[in-house]
Amino acid sequence: MKPRILLARATFPDIIERLEAHFDVERNATDQPFSADELRRRMADKTGAMLMGAERIDAALIAACPQLRAVANCAAGYNNFDLPAITKAGIIATNTPDISNDSVADLAWGLLIAASRRMVESDQHVRSGSWRGFAYNLFLGVDLHHSTLGIVGMGRIGRAVARRAAGFDMKVMYHNRSRLDPELERASGARYVPLDELLAQADHVMLTLPYSVDAHHLIGAPQLAQMKRTATLVNIARGGIVDDAALAQALKDGTIASAGLDVYENEPALHPELLHAPHLVMTPHTGSATTAARRALANLAVDNLLAALDVGPAAGRPPCILNPEVLTQRAAPTLQSGVR
Repeated sequence: MKPRILLARATFPDIIERLEAHFDVERNATDQPFSADELRRRMADKTGAMLMGAERIDAALIAACPQLRAVANCAAGYNNFDLPAITKAGIIATNTPDISNDSVADLAWGLLIAASRRMVESDQHVRSGSWRGFAYNLFLGVDLHHSTLGIVGMGRIGRAVARRAAGFDMKVMYHNRSRLDPELERASGARYVPLDELLAQADHVMLTLPYSVDAHHLIGAPQLAQMKRTATLVNIARGGIVDDAALAQALKDGTIASAGLDVYENEPALHPELLHAPHLVMTPHTGSATTAARRALANLAVDNLLAALDVGPAAGRPPCILNPEVLTQRAAPTLQSGVR
């Protein structure tokens, strides 16, 4: 009898075929996010689940799922996992890191160009029939070339963004929880500075750091006030790092010039003031939305789930396990019985 798993959202047909070759798969036919109660009900008899990074796995859900042995995020982030509770229950948790770094960096760069050069406003102006020809002050923006880019969060995505800055002859500064080793700093062409200095000096600020309690509203009204009035802010990290209400007000007041967002607090709900904020480009959390990246993410999530549930040729240690101590917990009874 095949292990029963839940596929929480729609995915590519061939990914489903991979799963169905080894599992009894219950799929989300509507592709609408499950409520917490519905997710708990559907997972109650499941051995594993493949999730898309939004479904909350916590102690309350775990208590209702006695057979659960593995949860696999099809995403690099895992804010939806209460990892201590999952680990305590002896459940393997996995994610899919690094697959989409360059795809996310590409989108970040697109948002930066679109916001700083007012491309969405310009497009709407042309489409509306309002364009009447050249004017010296028509949609004046801010240059990227020879400007200063400040990156907050210098992980793999931050470093991918820094590499792209070299093509624009930009000066790059960064702030991180810990300073990069000298070799990575040189490869990134970036200079470490305190956050206050970065905000005050950068022409463009890019957020690429992971979300944490400490990072909540890292960029709020006081930090926006430290930035140049000509500055652009781009957030492709996680919602909640930016105080969206404060950002909307800063754009209305001209505290900063422009912004680009791919992530939001309480998404997919938006703070209503963002819809009325000027000089703002928004995308619907599509940083990894290329066919190649999304397919690779899904295949890695399947690899993780197969390994975690000891199924097929991939049985064993999942490639991207978040709590490897669970493997030790599972092995301990076997070792003890061998001693006996």
